Amino acid sequence: MDIMAIALGGCLSGDPCFGLTEDTGGHITYVLGAMRALSERADVGSAEIVTRRFENRQLGLVYAQPHEILSAKLRITRIDSGNPAYLAKEALARDRAAFTRALIADLRSRPRLPDIIHAHFADAAQVALAVRDALGIPFIYTAHSLGIDKARTLDRGDEGLALRIEEERQAMAAADAVIGSSRDECERQVPAYGADIEGKVHRVVPGIDQRQASAQDIAAASALIAPFLRDSGKPLVLAIARPVAKKNLGALVEAVAIGALRHHANLVILPGLRRSIEEGEPEQVQVMRALIDAVDTHDLHGSVAYPRRHDAAAVRGLYALAARSGGVFVNPALIEPFGLTILEAAVHGLPVVATCRGGPVDIVGDLDHGLLVDPVSPSAIAGAIERLLQDRPLWRRCSANGRNNVENVRWSAYAAGFHAVASRLLSPARSTVAQGSAERLLLCDIDNTLTGCAASARRFAQFIESRPDICFGVATGRSLVEARRIMRAWHLPEPVMWVTSVGSEIYWQHAMGGSRDADYAEAIGIDWAPEKLRAIASGIAGLTLQPSIEQRAFKLSYFADRAAADRLRTAIADAALPARVIFSHGRLLDILPAKAGKAAAMRHVARTLGIASGRVMAAGDSGNDLDMIAECRNAVIVANAEADLLALAGRDHVYLSRQAHAAGVLEGLRHMLRGSDEPPRRMPSARLDRAA
Repeated sequence: MDIMAIALGGCLSGDPCFGLTEDTGGHITYVLGAMRALSERADVGSAEIVTRRFENRQLGLVYAQPHEILSAKLRITRIDSGNPAYLAKEALARDRAAFTRALIADLRSRPRLPDIIHAHFADAAQVALAVRDALGIPFIYTAHSLGIDKARTLDRGDEGLALRIEEERQAMAAADAVIGSSRDECERQVPAYGADIEGKVHRVVPGIDQRQASAQDIAAASALIAPFLRDSGKPLVLAIARPVAKKNLGALVEAVAIGALRHHANLVILPGLRRSIEEGEPEQVQVMRALIDAVDTHDLHGSVAYPRRHDAAAVRGLYALAARSGGVFVNPALIEPFGLTILEAAVHGLPVVATCRGGPVDIVGDLDHGLLVDPVSPSAIAGAIERLLQDRPLWRRCSANGRNNVENVRWSAYAAGFHAVASRLLSPARSTVAQGSAERLLLCDIDNTLTGCAASARRFAQFIESRPDICFGVATGRSLVEARRIMRAWHLPEPVMWVTSVGSEIYWQHAMGGSRDADYAEAIGIDWAPEKLRAIASGIAGLTLQPSIEQRAFKLSYFADRAAADRLRTAIADAALPARVIFSHGRLLDILPAKAGKAAAMRHVARTLGIASGRVMAAGDSGNDLDMIAECRNAVIVANAEADLLALAGRDHVYLSRQAHAAGVLEGLRHMLRGSDEPPRRMPSARLDRAA
């Protein structure tokens, strides 16, 4: 596969200077890291990054070079649009048509075209769309930072931002696939641009540079900040961000100025690169003026460092130096689409305080290496910093969690995910629905049913690929985006349909992604009263609302114990509201419409496909599979199932596998497909007693 990435804004080179301009930010790290990892794959022939050529001696001579070879399979190509000036993001639109014409002409002169284009930001997506129209090359779009959230966060409605939002909407609608980094981006931000986009969104988590700081890196970092600080022995509160309004660096200065924090910690901010605070783009100048004014106003001189130059080695050194001092990394952004710096801090064992708006919610939730705060509250930021600095057991736990859990966040994993998405675009999986050859339907839960054993997951994938007579679908408590991510990570086959969010949504797979089943949504929505159900749940002790990302149109989700679940069922019944309460995994509770659930979705899918109920098979492991397993006439319970589901193992239509995970699913399927007269295996009486 030959891959081309297009990124127009900022200063893009093999050795980038982050913060050199307002537009030279985290997306440069993303593009370089992704393409380097892709170029290292044996199934990738070439990886090419395309950007604008410009001449600006102050920014660097490299940006005037038409080609920059980074490795045998990786290069940067700079296209000459006829305008040699460096252009900020707002000015790039005027140059786009000329750039597009020059790129298409360049491509037409080549003996071989790229197989796929990855467009970064909406302006590159517009270029990729023109290339696809001219040359037929499909493209994948990554937004990086979306305008709708920026408009809401900064309370801005100017014409330029409105135009950007419309271009982002067009990019998502036109793209063959959309890739996001976090659940917040994929499941909240992107769907805000239109429901028809949701089915082609994929979450592929970016990687991170796992290199540890050397002694030389730490020495360089120490020398960088020493001129600013009276007492360099204090813990460091570190922030790294471009000096733009949405990064909210002023609130961090205000937080450090509050109370005792100013006396026992030093604040270090790396706000990009600059010659002076008066040089640069207007927003950068304004933010830097405000930062320095805040330092003056609060008399923080000697406790705050804001060096004007740095390199990648010094940045690594600062993370390590802050960790060595017992300090904290802070990302106070008003909105953060992902949060690469939070991962970089984890590599060095540096606990974090991060904004509760955007990608950091996912990262801190997964890595468990810090605290989330409301970024508009300096006192909340200060309180979280103080807590980590003062509570040393908590600091040590967060430090260890970061180091241990970030090890799996690698660019090689990103490259595998991207390649899987691109491969399915270029060679869509054969659809048994389209062929009309499916004789049976198989619905499987994902977590701990198909996952849990890599070897048996591979065998399951081979089995499905060898059986065109079986229409394969999944039925999961996860969202569509997360279900796709897990299926890719485990190299499981792409299903024909996705029953997601505990049976409250159905998506049908097609070449461009997935489309929601509107008929099912309409059927289960009758008499659905979520506001009344929320009101009832608010009065039940032991219920805690799950994060907003877990709430769906036809699903209310809480953390609970079994007693709280029972109290809620009773309260809903007393109110005569048509709803179902599903309790699983010992702590997860979902409220669904009475007509929803995995069993209802199974019936709907079978009717749609024209498959009789006697030829439907289902497999599961947990309480949210109960209704599907209870109703399916050919049901499989894997050996590692929870007690709630094991209670069904004595029924005639249920096969209890001797094996766990995907091996157990295969065992049950082979038993059923043999047509054996052997009765389903009964659970030993001791296990039946425990299940009861």
